[in-house]
Amino acid sequence: MVIGAGQAGLSASYHLSRLGVRHVVLDGERRPGGAWQHRWDSLTMHDVHGVADLPDGRAPGESGERANVAVPGWFGLYESMHDLPVERPVKVTSVTSVGDLLAVHSADGRTWLTRTLVNATGTWTRPFIPHYPGASAFLGEQVHTHDYPGAAHFRGKRVAVVGGGASAVQFLGELAPLTSVLWITRREPVWRSDFDAERGREAVTLVAERVEAGLPPASVVSVTGLGLRPQEQEAARLGVYERRLPMFTRIEPDGLRWEESGAFERVDAILWATGFRPAITHLAPLHLRSSHGGIPLLRGSADVQTAVTAAYDSRVQLVGYGPSASTIGASRAGRAAALAVRRQLAHPQTVEAQTAPRSAESQFSGVSRIVTSGG
Repeated sequence: MVIGAGQAGLSASYHLSRLGVRHVVLDGERRPGGAWQHRWDSLTMHDVHGVADLPDGRAPGESGERANVAVPGWFGLYESMHDLPVERPVKVTSVTSVGDLLAVHSADGRTWLTRTLVNATGTWTRPFIPHYPGASAFLGEQVHTHDYPGAAHFRGKRVAVVGGGASAVQFLGELAPLTSVLWITRREPVWRSDFDAERGREAVTLVAERVEAGLPPASVVSVTGLGLRPQEQEAARLGVYERRLPMFTRIEPDGLRWEESGAFERVDAILWATGFRPAITHLAPLHLRSSHGGIPLLRGSADVQTAVTAAYDSRVQLVGYGPSASTIGASRAGRAAALAVRRQLAHPQTVEAQTAPRSAESQFSGVSRIVTSGG
């Protein structure tokens, strides 16, 4: 069983098929494309920060085509060419343990039993907005990256862009030539003049170490650094990136307040470029989290992006989580997860029944099979 048909899920499904492992991919979307189909219209294939190839499937190259068209089209073609067993739309609500099996429950009342699970649900469905006093009283507009409507929507408004990642830099690049903007971050941005592959590997390794210790995954931007592309040079010329402000302490009806200094900035809109959290709440019944709040993963090969097996339940593989939370990492992790599934099927872990008697196993004979249907 694979949950999610984004880059990581498709990679896992491809490799499972190559290994002869019967499986099904449950995807919550109505059509192929994963989170890419929901990206803002102004994001083109020239703007994206790289899309890695899928196994036996070359990614679309740089172009002026909208990313929310090009990538979903590529995913759909890939599913068809490789005859991947994707079923959609299926919204998975929870996964529970049933003896030595896992029960995958959907919002429409169906349940699948499976001996192993590859979770590839990404982060897009869990946008994160930090809490600040007064936020509910703000009279302007608040928008997260998840719902970014494009720069033209904010023309004539004073916009506070909050966040220190690549998306914030890109939004400022689009907005600054059109309207008044403020950039606000918790930490001083780390800039790079050129991409350093070694620095990128170091960042992924740090994330892997956090995950192995059971800590929640963290951003890698502080290690890799931020860079400006040609389309952001006009914003740089306007001095937007140099006028960065520290985080405010409260939100007032018509703006932002820094209580220590008494400073106030009037704004009409707040654009929260504050990232996402892993979409893993459906795994909560399996108790995979450590006391530190993250799901620890067992160390894989020398490539840290192959760490996919949940430390507390080897039946569960997580791809696109922690060190594999990138398009290239997701593709590598898909293969690692498929190999881990094959090992698990050959040497299954015995798990004490928690929610159903062991007789439920008599209803199951394959890798994944639907066993109940809600009315």
